[in-house]
Amino acid sequence: MKYIANFFFIVIAAQLFAQEPGYWQQAIEYKMDIDFDVQTHRFTGKQTIEYTNNSSETLTKVYYHLYYNAFQPGSMMDVRSRTIKDPDGRVRDRIAYLKEDEIGYHKIDKLQQNGKTVKFEIEGTILVVYLIQPIKPGGKSKFYMEFNSQVPVQIRRTGRHNQERIDYSMTQWYPKMCEFDEDGWHTNPYVGREFHGVWGDFDVTITMDKDYVIGGTGYLQNPDEIGHGYSSKKVKAPKNGKLSWHFKAPQVHDFAWAADPDFKHDQQKLSNGTVIHFFYQTDTLAENWIKVQPLTVKAFEFANKTFGEYPYKQYSILQGGDGGMEYPMATLVTSHGSFGGLLSVIIHEAMHSWYQGVLGTNESKYAWMDEGFTSFGQNVVKDHVNGKKQVNPHTGAYRGYYHLAPKDYAEPLTTHADHYNLNSTHGINVYSKGCVFLHQLGYVIGEETLFKGLRQYFEEWKFKHPNPRRFKRVMEKVSGIELDWYFENWVGTIKTIDYAIEKVEANGSGSRVVLRRIGQMPMPLDIYVTTMSGEIKVYNIPMVIMRGTKEGVDLFKGEMAVAKDWPWTYTLYELPIDMPFGQIQKIEIDASGRLADIDSSNDVWRAGNKRTSGDPVFGR
Repeated sequence: MKYIANFFFIVIAAQLFAQEPGYWQQAIEYKMDIDFDVQTHRFTGKQTIEYTNNSSETLTKVYYHLYYNAFQPGSMMDVRSRTIKDPDGRVRDRIAYLKEDEIGYHKIDKLQQNGKTVKFEIEGTILVVYLIQPIKPGGKSKFYMEFNSQVPVQIRRTGRHNQERIDYSMTQWYPKMCEFDEDGWHTNPYVGREFHGVWGDFDVTITMDKDYVIGGTGYLQNPDEIGHGYSSKKVKAPKNGKLSWHFKAPQVHDFAWAADPDFKHDQQKLSNGTVIHFFYQTDTLAENWIKVQPLTVKAFEFANKTFGEYPYKQYSILQGGDGGMEYPMATLVTSHGSFGGLLSVIIHEAMHSWYQGVLGTNESKYAWMDEGFTSFGQNVVKDHVNGKKQVNPHTGAYRGYYHLAPKDYAEPLTTHADHYNLNSTHGINVYSKGCVFLHQLGYVIGEETLFKGLRQYFEEWKFKHPNPRRFKRVMEKVSGIELDWYFENWVGTIKTIDYAIEKVEANGSGSRVVLRRIGQMPMPLDIYVTTMSGEIKVYNIPMVIMRGTKEGVDLFKGEMAVAKDWPWTYTLYELPIDMPFGQIQKIEIDASGRLADIDSSNDVWRAGNKRTSGDPVFGR
């Protein structure tokens, strides 16, 4: 396949250039042969891994994730769900009541390193492997494993027979090598949260009942032997009643698939040749699946231009799972809701291809960089698809953040995804506060600069594992503004933003505005002054610690003046306005609604009033 060869050239070039000095990452190649029994919901697997150690350390152990082991009574996931104050409604105590033929498991029958048997231990969802041959820096090692597994009843993400009657949602379904990077090993036990993986190539053959249709990660290598919408050629019935589906997926960090005998398979093609595959049941909601296809194409085309081009030549949207869950080159979604809900979840999961599938951030440590950035992209793309062109399409995220910010159970974004005290805090933080982080960053550096920076970030760090520091440096270089203060406060603390217009008064032939910082987190301010004739003038107040300011007019047409810098230790600031007091109709802090000021009642002043308490701010 010519496009795969071109893909590898692009990947290699991306890894050779635009990296910070000393950057490295591990590499892996998977080959798996799976024999699936749909009667028992079990499968046997033969897995060969070639693992390359690009670090400067010698490895004496390696680790695998065994995610299926979480779906057993008494597992860490089971106990976590039964003891957290607000359990996920999809999990609750369901694991505790699974029967022997309903649980999930991975059993390791054989494990070798370079042809020699190695010692291993299973600790819940983690397999510890003691190497007989340490892997030196720059060295490689080959691991061969034989295993057998049982697919659990669908509870969270993975499993059989989900609520929409999809037979198999095959995610987190194989023994997966843990990631080792500059922070060391990442061997987090699976408690239902996020994932991290090694970039590599997958060669997967799945043999199962001939009536099943499979879709997921990777390019199907034998479409003419399969049919089922991949090829129009007539397929001969196999003698043993099974078909072997052969997939290859280059440069991904996971592999997921779904299978059902009732799947309808449709395809849509983007202008650049990328094919979007849709797998869904032909029930009463099939009309929604047909209706959503051209809008999905529209979403991908816009995302390619806005955030950087999706680099693979296929993407699969699979009915399955328990809501929406992203994987490289594929997503699983449930669809028995409204059409708008189906479109929204498809766009959300598709945007994960940018911020998780292609960038591969460690979403356990930095879940907000995945879910928050994805939610931001979802809102921008959905706004375009729906033709609304809102100034702030992220108002829902702001409402979520405003709800959480004053609560005593708020936690900083630096909290590891597994260790939030409440599921609700995790959800609002990583989705809402993470989304607000990005939209508010556009307020700081300028909207056009934000999107320019997002595209550069995508190009520089795709197929790697960026972290907050790397994202910050891209944005600093693009904007020319120092951003330590923004990341340190918004990400590392639960400090809030609150500014007020203290007073407005005549000042000679002009006017003067006195502003007060009430909240603990400092921010630059845009002050919108509306004249009696309805004209708007914007004053931008940078902070000294920014060492710069955004350029040009931001969002609103009209004049923008840059005022003197505000040293953040000063709680009061005087802004001179070069217009007579009697010509001013209204003054407001951030009319765009991007500044996450937790109390907007003191943000607006109108002529005739000292302050308009509770006056609605534009965009909120």
